[in-house]
Amino acid sequence: MNIGTQIKKLRKEHHYTQAHLAELLGTKPTTVASWEQGRNKPLMDKVQKMAIIFGVPISEIVEEDSTTTPTNIIYNEGLQRVSVPILGEIACGDPITAEENIDGYTEIIFEGKAPKGTLFALRCKGHSMEPTIPNGSLVTIREQPTVEDGEIAAVLVDHDSEATLKRIKHQGNLVMLMPDNKEYDPIILDENHPGRIIGKAVLFTASLEK
Repeated sequence: MNIGTQIKKLRKEHHYTQAHLAELLGTKPTTVASWEQGRNKPLMDKVQKMAIIFGVPISEIVEEDSTTTPTNIIYNEGLQRVSVPILGEIACGDPITAEENIDGYTEIIFEGKAPKGTLFALRCKGHSMEPTIPNGSLVTIREQPTVEDGEIAAVLVDHDSEATLKRIKHQGNLVMLMPDNKEYDPIILDENHPGRIIGKAVLFTASLEK
């Protein structure tokens, strides 16, 4: 069974229309249709999302499809390599990993298994999180709407289209976005200065070049 036939089979078993599945994946119904008809094949980030949506292992989606081996996930001596999308500007109202938000893909290596859930990467801009996260670092984020105090989150502030990385601190009804660099001031989220957490930082990689 090829990958398109398997996607169609799983979609119907879960009573999703092509439009509904496309919405969950942050893509277009015509894209899902092209997969099912065998005209195109989904990238591995979409395969990973479908595995989560359908509650099946990735191998069940790509099973017996030799042209779509999930080469973006490789186990080797306790390491796992995963391809994740790099987000640029985030369009208001769109799913975080919608195609129009993606600037490309990068491979991230985890020790052991990668975190469950939707992963994406952001480029750290500025020096507010130094020395913890240097300027220019590529930070891997797991999509989730809340984090614990002290954890670093990607946050959309007001109507910004780029997420900021800050450490979260709750104080009463306020959420404070705390920089690790003491030369920068905290950002306070309230009714007049709203924001929303889009994910938790789980890993970062930095270039050794100056």
